[in-house]
Amino acid sequence: MLAKAVFPLFLWLRFAAGQDTPEPGPQPSASNTEGDLLFLLDSSASVSHYEFSKVKEFMWDLLHPLTFGPRDVQTSIIHISTTPTMEFPFDQHLTSGSLRKAIGDTRQLMGDTNTGKALSYAKEKLFSGEAGARPDVPKVLVWVTDGFSTDDISEPMQLLKDRGVTVFIVSTGRGNFLELSAAASQPSDKHLHFVDVDDLPIITKELRDAILDVIQANRLHATDVTSSSFRLVWPQLLSQDSGFYSLQYTPSGDPAGTRTLQVSGALSSLVLTNLAPGTTYEVALIPESNVHYFPAQRTRVTTLPEEISPVQVLISDSGPHSFHVSWAPVLDSVATYQVLYGPLPGNSAKVLQVDGRHNSTLVEHLAPNTTYLVTVTAIYRSGKEKSLSAKACTQEEGSRVRHLRFEAAGAGSLRASWDSADGAVLGYRVRCRRQSGASSAFSVSPQVHSVLLSDLPSGSRGRVCVQPVYSNQPGKRLCRTVLRQPATEAQGYQHRERDRLQ
Repeated sequence: MLAKAVFPLFLWLRFAAGQDTPEPGPQPSASNTEGDLLFLLDSSASVSHYEFSKVKEFMWDLLHPLTFGPRDVQTSIIHISTTPTMEFPFDQHLTSGSLRKAIGDTRQLMGDTNTGKALSYAKEKLFSGEAGARPDVPKVLVWVTDGFSTDDISEPMQLLKDRGVTVFIVSTGRGNFLELSAAASQPSDKHLHFVDVDDLPIITKELRDAILDVIQANRLHATDVTSSSFRLVWPQLLSQDSGFYSLQYTPSGDPAGTRTLQVSGALSSLVLTNLAPGTTYEVALIPESNVHYFPAQRTRVTTLPEEISPVQVLISDSGPHSFHVSWAPVLDSVATYQVLYGPLPGNSAKVLQVDGRHNSTLVEHLAPNTTYLVTVTAIYRSGKEKSLSAKACTQEEGSRVRHLRFEAAGAGSLRASWDSADGAVLGYRVRCRRQSGASSAFSVSPQVHSVLLSDLPSGSRGRVCVQPVYSNQPGKRLCRTVLRQPATEAQGYQHRERDRLQ
């Protein structure tokens, strides 16, 4: 009898308690590998067929150990070309076999390398239910590039990162280190890889592990860690109308340094700034809701050691009367930069002032064929200064070859010829990148103004670049793309090949 009386009492107490206690809310996935993973694939004509096939192998090597499904990993591919194109949506291939076949069937589109357009398109699709993306899981972008883009990438890439997307970049070409390191999530040494296309397997495991660290949909985690900031990302548990988050972060061993913020329920990421370098922070995110109960989420984040700037000065885009100066890193603690430049030898110098938020400037009105000493000085808000110097050389006047032409020279061969460049040319460097097959590069003497290129059969495409060489530095390259196609044969006429410039 006692047992029968106790059980109804227990049910009544449980029901009564439930009148004032929010019901448990929908919890994040228990899977530690839940996320939307998007590959930005360079499918333009600047990539050879061989390189494209090696990148497809690399993508599958990255993915095949993962588990796919609506509660696990979903992946998609967007082509970089003249117009961005989605190969397949996130929710189309949810088994390893289906995904492997889809990657293998992916075909190169050719066209221009409009990476900025592709990034804007990627932002749209990463948060689109029509594309199969999910609203409450981490977003990862893996951009595989040969280092070349015909449009600006800085603004669309920043918009992606502002939405909480973690960006990994794999450059199989030379690329602009400063541009790519700024585009990748921070720290760049964990999110940016430079590797030859044949050596992609070397970075596969490291990159996969880094991606797995991000796609943890069931917990609070940090990305873009610097010496003074990091971005917190969490699953979207609340909405603007259903509650808010209390965010607390405390330096380890310093409870008095605890800071508390109230964060809108509509957000799922936030950047914390003005942090101490080389410091571990204990972070707690507490969902406050009268509708559902959610447990607090916690993580531990260590900021990077204190950075100094500049640690690298690069000279690029040199012409007869100007060159571009870039430096890294760009820090919040720097108020302004001074760029001092003057010819060598000589005692005259000029100064440019650059805002501390920028990391490059154009130096103009220079003398041609002259060596300059360039010194970049960071002036910190504290009053400290740090300088680093580099040498820069302007080019001779007219330091580019002119009128690059092509002429058929038999089956599978083509003769490229050009007019000489101005100034004291020491020779010419010629590079031929074939759509299929190995690229070739060689040098010729200054008296030689034509070369014979082989392994370019009818119907193939190649890109040929000629660059003059001077005593101080190379001149500007002149590049042309040639498409070899057979002429239509008419009765009574001998078959001839035609070459078309693009």
